[in-house]
Amino acid sequence: MRDFGVYVHVPFCAVRCGYCDFNTYAPGEGEFSSRDDYVGAALGEMAQARAAMAGDLRPARTVFFGGGTPTMLDPAALVAMLEGVRDTWGLAPDAEVTTEANPDSVTAASLSTLASAGFTRVSFGMQSAVPHVLATLERTHRPQNVALAVRWAREAGLAVSLDLIYGTPGESLDDWRASLDAAIALEPDHVSAYALVIEPGTRMGRQLRAGQIEAVDLDTQADMYEAADARLRDAGYSWYEVSNWARTPEQACRHNVAYWTSQDWWGIGPGAHSYLGPRIGADGAERGAERWWNVKLPRVYAARVAAGTSPEAEREPLTAADLALESVMLRLRLAQGMPVMDLPDPRAEAIAALVGDGVLDGRAALSGTLRLTVRGRLLADAAVRALT
Repeated sequence: MRDFGVYVHVPFCAVRCGYCDFNTYAPGEGEFSSRDDYVGAALGEMAQARAAMAGDLRPARTVFFGGGTPTMLDPAALVAMLEGVRDTWGLAPDAEVTTEANPDSVTAASLSTLASAGFTRVSFGMQSAVPHVLATLERTHRPQNVALAVRWAREAGLAVSLDLIYGTPGESLDDWRASLDAAIALEPDHVSAYALVIEPGTRMGRQLRAGQIEAVDLDTQADMYEAADARLRDAGYSWYEVSNWARTPEQACRHNVAYWTSQDWWGIGPGAHSYLGPRIGADGAERGAERWWNVKLPRVYAARVAAGTSPEAEREPLTAADLALESVMLRLRLAQGMPVMDLPDPRAEAIAALVGDGVLDGRAALSGTLRLTVRGRLLADAAVRALT
């Protein structure tokens, strides 16, 4: 029996950052809908999900509120949606319940309210500790507020994760090291570090095309990743996925691990994605694996749910070959690696070449496990292509 989780997409932000291509809406943008209407629509979709999953209602082991900035909503709204999850599926006794947050969007009281309602974890979008880097990213929080938000979360009894971004135009290796040191000094339970990808449709993408900014070269980004891994390792953190480190295995983000290990989840909200693996449907018939995703625009999403129709935009059935390929793509990113025999087509010559190139750990490969080296983590996509 696969685990089941719930993702709740909250599409609101105070401003749209220049690098962001997520399905989010700032005040004044045309599809910014009422926050009250959004909460009602999310609860309405949960009711639809309950009917659709009749006979397969497993308690949620993880719940993740992402965005956007979920904590732009009143804490009572987040609590109401968590109650909706509890009423729809139930929560496992040890459920991990996470919300993302901007450090400026929380107070001691709001975090205490969330913890009392069953939230267990908060992930703060720190991104950088360097003012000029934050300005380039168009992040609005004040760097000094990160420490305050972390303290409030600790006092509320919440586990803390910090999200960082490296490779911002104008960011030096010393800038990045300063951000790493500032994050480590706050002693979070978990750290995520992502390389900035400048998407064509974003404001930053337009600035890049106009020559107003210059992208950080890939070699420097690789140096930044290696600096992150070394500094975090020295501070007692272990990597468990290419972009994620935790103090202990128990402090890894279980919700994201569920994605990487192809567990089931239902995504609530505009643009949210869902996945259910092979199963027996409510009608007793066997159903294959499939994923689907909702319409993106909040007003269209809310209107569909209000009308009693599904907000689904499109659905994709997945074949056994699709699942095998995705399993390699996802599991190879994990520190535990994956068994050689789980490859769709194990080829000794391809594995040997990756070991020779320093991408795969040779000793692990000899024992039958594919595990990325530090160099391999930088070349994970290429390794997947070579193995599949």
